[in-house]
Amino acid sequence: MKAKTNGIETNYEIHGKDGAWLTFSHSLACTLRMWDDQLDAFKDRFRILLYDTRGHGASEAPKGPYTLDMLAEDLRQLLEHLKIAQTHFVGLSMGGMIGQTLVLKQPDLFDRVVLADTGHTQTPETKKQWEERIRTAETKGMQPLVSSTLERWFTKDFREKEKDAVARIAALIQATPVPGYVGCCHAISNLNTTARLKEIKRPVLAITGEQDAAAPGTRYIGENVPGAETVVIPQAAHIANIEQAATFNRALREFLSSPASGRA
Repeated sequence: MKAKTNGIETNYEIHGKDGAWLTFSHSLACTLRMWDDQLDAFKDRFRILLYDTRGHGASEAPKGPYTLDMLAEDLRQLLEHLKIAQTHFVGLSMGGMIGQTLVLKQPDLFDRVVLADTGHTQTPETKKQWEERIRTAETKGMQPLVSSTLERWFTKDFREKEKDAVARIAALIQATPVPGYVGCCHAISNLNTTARLKEIKRPVLAITGEQDAAAPGTRYIGENVPGAETVVIPQAAHIANIEQAATFNRALREFLSSPASGRA
């Protein structure tokens, strides 16, 4: 399905019939399909919203640069369009950055917030990496980025043993529109929520693959959002929800079903 949000066509899917809303936001160079393992696990209990971020999947991919405020507003308008007053939220990597941005702007939109394999700021080193990826995509397209992305996203063991799953994600990376990839790289490269993490008042789960390069940033979020929980998943890198789906789903289920914390 499509909705006009913040000046673009946004692609989305709704699954499940009853229960609280549960919204998933995917990583850079992926689509809503990265959440299929979670969809199967949670669709009987929640009403699930999956959507393609601006510049990805079947959503419109205008030329950027984009900002995290823009991506957060895309989601806010989608929720408004669908008349979703409040939802649980799960965002991985870029999705977690979008979640942080929106929960700081409009906390009442979210009930519980899961920030997976994500960060809170960029360093001069990581900014340079984003500049290099932008340059590669603009001059050579997405193909040269596939292999290095998969190496960051999955452990060597998973890449060797789960070739079909890795091939599906490789296809999503390669199919990402260059304007969408570049636009979102610009947004990610300007991430900086560090000083405001203490302002997040919703219940938060910070979850990361143990071998993810972003793990220190995710742990920092767990340590600096008041009352947040942290889960580290062994034998997983960046896309922990796919590499260790059962463990990820168990942590998510426990977090969403735990007694209310009493936070406003």
